Parts: sequence; structure tokens; C-alpha cells
Amino acid sequence: MNATIEIVEPGVATTLQDRGRPGYAHLGVSPSGAVDPWLAALVNRLVGNPAGATVLETCGGLVLRATGHVLVATSADPGPRTLGPGESCHVPAGRSGRLWHYVAVRGGLLAEPVLGSTSSDTLAHLGPPPCQAGDRLAVGGAPVAPIVADIAPLADVPGVVRITAGPRVDWLADGLRALASGPWRVTTTSRVGVRLSGVPLVRARSDELASEGLVRGAIQAPPDGDAVMMLCDHPTTGGYPVVAVVHPDDVASLAQHAPGSEVRFRVDVA
Repeated sequence: MNATIEIVEPGVATTLQDRGRPGYAHLGVSPSGAVDPWLAALVNRLVGNPAGATVLETCGGLVLRATGHVLVATSADPGPRTLGPGESCHVPAGRSGRLWHYVAVRGGLLAEPVLGSTSSDTLAHLGPPPCQAGDRLAVGGAPVAPIVADIAPLADVPGVVRITAGPRVDWLADGLRALASGPWRVTTTSRVGVRLSGVPLVRARSDELASEGLVRGAIQAPPDGDAVMMLCDHPTTGGYPVVAVVHPDDVASLAQHAPGSEVRFRVDVA
């Protein structure tokens, strides 16, 4: 019988995630998947898993315990380690300046897929529910891939985020200059989106917009002057104008900033 992982303390926002379920926006289903796909793939690589194997995603405070011998890696301390029966692993909050962290177990974590994915969609409530104390997660059979690294130093999270014009940039009185003119402070964040406050965005129009499609990284301009970037579990449509879109490689960088931290936008002319 394969070993299992027991959740001792679920921590904050701890869910199962893989590469998500893209391709179902026409059904009103967002792609979901890891907030930081690169970081999730990294911890999988550290234990020899395929990049898209199911991992635990958490904002910290997670404590898990092994019921048998397992090899794990976390992004809070990026290197593989062996846990014996009864031994535990703790993922603290705020390590390496990142909000979101990942735990990979060699063999991957097993869960019932929904629309081809084991990702937990926190908005649509698809996939496995968020982790609770006492949950036991089955571990898959060991992959054939060898383990080729024993440590993975992480670079600092960039504080500058690239953006391009969105389809409704003309709804801003100053266009993209309004976003690029100063720092923005993260006020709230979740797997659905990140809200930022700065110099209030001034609209050039005050009429209502019919609901339109949304993508990961889209920046909406609600009437209160804030900016809201869509994340993994975003709704597939929305009625606020999409005034900019974050570069795909920078979405996770912005999402990794905890509430209270500051970022800047840079208009990408490439």
C-alpha cells in the first residue's frame, strides 16, 4: 500500500493544484491550476515528478505528516527531503518573500479529476475541496524520472510588472500612463484576483459596459479607482472594463506579493 500524507494543520488557502483545466471558458469554467506554475513545476522537478503532477498550494502555516517513507520538496526550503513514518513537514508563511508556496511528493498526490484536472477551483467549487485538518492524501507510484537536483536557489520576486493595453484602455482618461505613473499597493488577494490601490484610475466614460470575456492577467478598472488583476479562479466574464493585461510571465510575480507590498507597472512595448 502506498504511503499517505496527513494534513495536521491546513494553514492558509491550502488546496490541491495541477496545471488546471484550460479550454472550458465557453462553459463558464476558469482554467484554475497553480497560482505560480513555474514554482509548482520546480518543486515537482526536485522530486523527479512530471511538471504538472498534483501538488499542495498554500499561503503558509501548513503542517503535514507522512504515514510511510516519502520524498517531499517545498518551495519554502527548495530541496528534496525524506520523511519517515510519523515525521512532519512545516511550510511557514512569508518564506523567500513569496505569498504562495508549494509542496510536491514523489509520485504526486492522488485525487479524483474533474474535467481532466485535480485542481481546486475556489470560485466555482470544482475539484477537491480545500484541505482540512485530518485529511489524508494518497501518494502515487514513484515516477521513473531520476532526481537531478538537490537544491534550487530562488531569485527575488520582481517588483516591476509588464503590461500591455487591454481592449478597453480607452475607458481610462490617461490610458496606460495612469497605471505606469506610480506604485500600487496590494490590498487584498486570493486565487480569484489581486486588488491594488494607487493614484485612483479616472475613467473617461461613466456608462455601463456589457459583460465581456476575461483572461488570467486581465486588469479591470472598477468604479472605485482601484485596479484588479484576474488570477487562476477568475470568472470567465465580467462587466468592468479590461484596461490592461499583465505579461503572462509576470502574472505569478504580481500574485506572489503579499497584501501591503508595492509593485510598479511598466508598459511593454515589445
